[in-house]
Amino acid sequence: MEEKKVIVVGGGITGLATAFYLQKEARDKQLPIKVKLIEASDRLGGVISTEKRDGFVIERGPDSIIARKKSATRLIEEVGLKDKIISNTAGKSYIYARGKLHTMPEGSFMGIPTKVTPFALSGLFSPLGKLRAAGDFILPKGTPKADQSLGAFFRHRLGDEVVDNLIDPLLSGIYAGDIDELSLMALFPNFYDIEQKHRSLVIGLNKSMPKPPKTAKKPGSKKGMFISLSTGLEELIHRLEARLEEGTVMKETAVKRVLKTGNTYQVQLETGDVEAADSVVITTDHFHAQQMLSQYAFMEDFKKMPSNSVANVALAFPKSAIEKDIDGTGFLVSRNSDFRITACTWTHKKWPGTSPEDMALLRCYVGKPDDQEAVDLSDEEIVEIVLRDLNKTMNITAKPIFHVITRWRKAMPQYTVGHLERIARVKKQLGHELPGVYLAGGSFEGVGIPGCIDQAEAAVEKVISHLS
Repeated sequence: MEEKKVIVVGGGITGLATAFYLQKEARDKQLPIKVKLIEASDRLGGVISTEKRDGFVIERGPDSIIARKKSATRLIEEVGLKDKIISNTAGKSYIYARGKLHTMPEGSFMGIPTKVTPFALSGLFSPLGKLRAAGDFILPKGTPKADQSLGAFFRHRLGDEVVDNLIDPLLSGIYAGDIDELSLMALFPNFYDIEQKHRSLVIGLNKSMPKPPKTAKKPGSKKGMFISLSTGLEELIHRLEARLEEGTVMKETAVKRVLKTGNTYQVQLETGDVEAADSVVITTDHFHAQQMLSQYAFMEDFKKMPSNSVANVALAFPKSAIEKDIDGTGFLVSRNSDFRITACTWTHKKWPGTSPEDMALLRCYVGKPDDQEAVDLSDEEIVEIVLRDLNKTMNITAKPIFHVITRWRKAMPQYTVGHLERIARVKKQLGHELPGVYLAGGSFEGVGIPGCIDQAEAAVEKVISHLS
């Protein structure tokens, strides 16, 4: 086999993992494959970005990885960072609804109650709201559908109050989207399967969820469901970059177009240069992927695919400034509240060690789906909005010692109803017209760090198979 060249477009976690695993496979199987990673900006990592300041470790993008999804842990260990893995503290979480903070009902799974008593006693819902949620026990299973919105599905099973005050804050916090637009089958097909099999979501979850181990927990052991790195998640990016072969990465170089020439490809750069490739993995967002392949009609679907913006606001205070401290790790905000923030994480409690002992670090988000203009406000206006909302719950009278605001514009791809069908259609056409060109990343088949790494691993398998 003569030497083959693979170009990876985009240097976020998907692109980096793709390049890393491609080179590893090539070494392990002694395949003559050369990999080049091309990134438009002056840094790698995409939305994974960590700032270290005055003893604080501040995540400007995602702050955690779900522990049960093993691809991320595997990659972290692969690059020698196993000793840096930390788990979050599993403290109480709250929802701000009906004018005050309420403890998240015990036993709720993604907002769906699995225990009746904590739900029945919760102040999150009115008596009528609780009665409507009980309809899940008697309603027939839904008519089979190819897809539907998360909102429509959960409103039918549990009613508006449970959706607006519990499910929506949880899921909107993850996807920064409108639950009434997001696709059930793209994001939570398991809930559809549970309803079709067991009729009731509550009964079905209780039957299908794994039971916690019976071994007694050690006193004081409050390990959460998430992991991070003690030195910040960007450490994974630096370590991956260092593990790539010399000369692999090309930064500050945008790709303009990918053209087919016979059985190979020409990757045209904004500089006017052209790179030849036998296979191309595009790991950018869907907007840029569509521009690179704009000559193909099947990519038009991505022009209509929305992407939301969000501002991540980190505020540092002395602990003494928080006059009404709350036992827990943060709160989410009901969609019916008058707050403009969508969530607040008490980072110093969720991730002990990320802040100096006598300091508090709060991380809030601004930019609801129907309040996107908030992201474009000045730093001063955003801080004012955040403090005004925080003071309704925490009585913080002092100004923050410092703030770090990160605006992620159009960085949250929205998997709207019909997403899986659209992706399948694009992939089929891509395979037919451009064999050897693959799409991977948060816009396509899984948001979140493990979802992106899964897609990178799948892309590597496809590339190797294509080149062989």
